[in-house]
Amino acid sequence: MAALHFHNVTLGYDRHPAVHHLNGAVASGALVAVIGPNGAGKSTLLRGIVGILKPLDGSIHLGELDSRDIAYLPQSAEIDRSFPISVFDFVATGLWRATGLSGGIGKTARDKILHAIAGVGLNGFENRPIGTLSGGQMQRVLFARVLLQDASLIVLDEPFNAIDSKTTIDLLALVKHWHGEGRTVLAALHDLEMVRTHFSETLVLARGPVAWGPTAEVLTPENLMVAMRMCEAFDDSAAACAADDAQAA
Repeated sequence: MAALHFHNVTLGYDRHPAVHHLNGAVASGALVAVIGPNGAGKSTLLRGIVGILKPLDGSIHLGELDSRDIAYLPQSAEIDRSFPISVFDFVATGLWRATGLSGGIGKTARDKILHAIAGVGLNGFENRPIGTLSGGQMQRVLFARVLLQDASLIVLDEPFNAIDSKTTIDLLALVKHWHGEGRTVLAALHDLEMVRTHFSETLVLARGPVAWGPTAEVLTPENLMVAMRMCEAFDDSAAACAADDAQAA
């Protein structure tokens, strides 16, 4: 059973495509890495999956899932850390879909929040303002919010970018735990060795799809070179041609 279906999906901004002609399916319980050069459309694709962006063409089907079944971890750079909010209150936003913006936090919800914070190794940080955290600590907070959502589909945008090795090891273990529980996980990544070692399936993206399948089969020097050339050749005024020609090469 598939958790996601892509039907000739094109995604973009102001009618300029950033991802186009994507077809395929993500099986329920899959662990999928999305890789590609800078500007390949990885973040755009993830935003389309979680519903932040609507397709310019084609469609994304969630199968039996709905928006409440999806947890999304954006890039940490997208978080305004100057906003005066504590770790506890930030993680608690993971309950908004269940409680609403004005929903109160009872004992059960409070226990869940504290459990999520403890689950990422931040015991004692509950009252710390997020603006005082290191990069690795902030990434743990983002993972705690995802953990609190208890979602069937987890979408992670560069979850290990610019953090220390200990935090990477701890958070990667959490990703593998989610996978072991049968959750579907998609992660945009740039560390190819991590992908080879830990992710069984890979989508190589370069505005358009280059290759998609078992990591050992698709993560090849040839496919990576095609992806680089496709991104270098991409022209907003001739988007489809740039991708189609590269795939035919």
